[in-house]
Amino acid sequence: MSNLSAFLHPLTVQEEKEVYISRRFVQRDEAGNPVLGPDGKPIPEPFKIRSITQDEADALLKQSTRTVKKRDGSMEQTVDNQDFNRRLIVAATVMPDFRAKELCDAYGVLDPLLVPGKMLFSGEFNRLLGEIIDLSGLGTSLEDE
Repeated sequence: MSNLSAFLHPLTVQEEKEVYISRRFVQRDEAGNPVLGPDGKPIPEPFKIRSITQDEADALLKQSTRTVKKRDGSMEQTVDNQDFNRRLIVAATVMPDFRAKELCDAYGVLDPLLVPGKMLFSGEFNRLLGEIIDLSGLGTSLEDE
């Protein structure tokens, strides 16, 4: 077997993970009542996220790049980090699906990119983003793993 076999057959192609972002989103029974744990507190509902490939990250980065005119008249490309973060969250969150019409309608938006900002508190947004970044290996080295 050649030395390339390890690269032809990686252990995983994509990773998924359940993460807890907030206690505000709780599991519910058929009647819509919160499901309580042994401690009597509502059980939080996990978010399900997936890793993002480099090709996907490149596409998100391209969609978030803006061309702006500088004072001297030249054009410069800049990345809208806020737009990139929103796109990353929508692309990598499996559950809830921020693209779902039901969620968009519930939060009064047509653009799924606006749902996380309407649905989540700032800290929750940042926790979700951080979990996606960690799962995708952005910002970590092999030694960190």
